[in-house]
Amino acid sequence: MSQSNTLRVQPLETVTWRALCSRQDLVAHSGVVAWLDGEQVALFHLPDTETGDQVFAIANKDPKSGANVIGRGIVGQLKGDLVIASPLYKQHFRLADGTCLEYPEQRLRVWPVRLNGDAVEIAVG
Repeated sequence: MSQSNTLRVQPLETVTWRALCSRQDLVAHSGVVAWLDGEQVALFHLPDTETGDQVFAIANKDPKSGANVIGRGIVGQLKGDLVIASPLYKQHFRLADGTCLEYPEQRLRVWPVRLNGDAVEIAVG
């Protein structure tokens, strides 16, 4: 089992994990979007990072444009951080914590997420 999105508000032992989709729904080095309690969540699968198989869950709504497009962004690395570039205004958000590198006042919500066998699970509650 691997997991990602290290920014956590509470210990993961007290979090409820919910299956969001299956591993087969993910596309390596790219984003897919899932629906979670009325919100779009962009999932990014990076199978060959230095720390192994990783999945990141980040809000799909671009804070600058208001469009749900983050899942269509390009995954990359800037200054040692894994990032997603918004397809509209090209600002870069850290996958680990949702912080925008160019505009620190912009931030995307992130969720702890993990691969558990064939399931992609997201922390809720």
